[in-house]
Amino acid sequence: MSSEIRKVGIIGAGQMGNGIAQVCAGSGFEVMMHDISAERINAGLATINGNIARLIAKGAMDETGRQNLLNLIQPAPLLEDLDSCDIIIEAATENEEVKKQIFVNLCKAIGPRAIIASNTSSISITRLASVTDRPERFLGIHFMNPVPRMQLVELIRGIATEDGTFEVAKTFVDKLGKTVTVAEDFPAFIVNRILLPMINEAIYTLYEGVGSVDAIDTAMRLGANHPMGPLQLADFIGLDTCLSVMQVLHEGLADSKYRPCPLLVKYVEAGWLGRKTKRGFYDYRGEVPVPTR
Repeated sequence: MSSEIRKVGIIGAGQMGNGIAQVCAGSGFEVMMHDISAERINAGLATINGNIARLIAKGAMDETGRQNLLNLIQPAPLLEDLDSCDIIIEAATENEEVKKQIFVNLCKAIGPRAIIASNTSSISITRLASVTDRPERFLGIHFMNPVPRMQLVELIRGIATEDGTFEVAKTFVDKLGKTVTVAEDFPAFIVNRILLPMINEAIYTLYEGVGSVDAIDTAMRLGANHPMGPLQLADFIGLDTCLSVMQVLHEGLADSKYRPCPLLVKYVEAGWLGRKTKRGFYDYRGEVPVPTR
């Protein structure tokens, strides 16, 4: 196994995928970005360009740096295009069946040399690895959102992950300038095991009428010194993702304390998923976000 990663494949050009691509290219890695359509890949590249434009406006990057970074990211319309990569990171939607199908298709499309990783925030690495042809060269590399700003990366080994695979991944994350924390393969790992039940409890607090959206978020910002309130954070993460993680915790640990709040379920059923749909616990359609309850 090659111990050096030079070229990174990314499956999924959405919020997480384009953030990972930007960070990898910013650290000098070649990047191949795949998604199910050229439109999605182009949207991911446009987001990266917008992020870099903001860095230039702040004086944190110059035009040469922008060109160098963008030149390192190439579109990969087909999974076969990822065959030259040393590591391939899946950053698709937080749905186990979708991820498994991606891995089955990927393993048919590429040779045996690449390490495969999932950016899942909650799903069992062992189960995802089991559908691949290389469970010993599979692990979880969970970046936090937004990837360019957040310092932490959780590394998660499946039951079959070899030491060599883990060490290569750890060296790779170190080169990205991120801090590694190692989590065992239990539902939602460390960050989301603690964070999502807190968000779910905030939603129960709203559901039970203990406080309004504004009261709850103000209380946690000023009373617990959180940089943003839990309901604002839920909207940022995406209420569908919050619900997915709570369902994984509830099913995986079989404890009623992880039961998703019925109000969270209702918002997701309404299609009010937070910032990305312009409505969640806040309405984002005007100049200033307005609480919806």
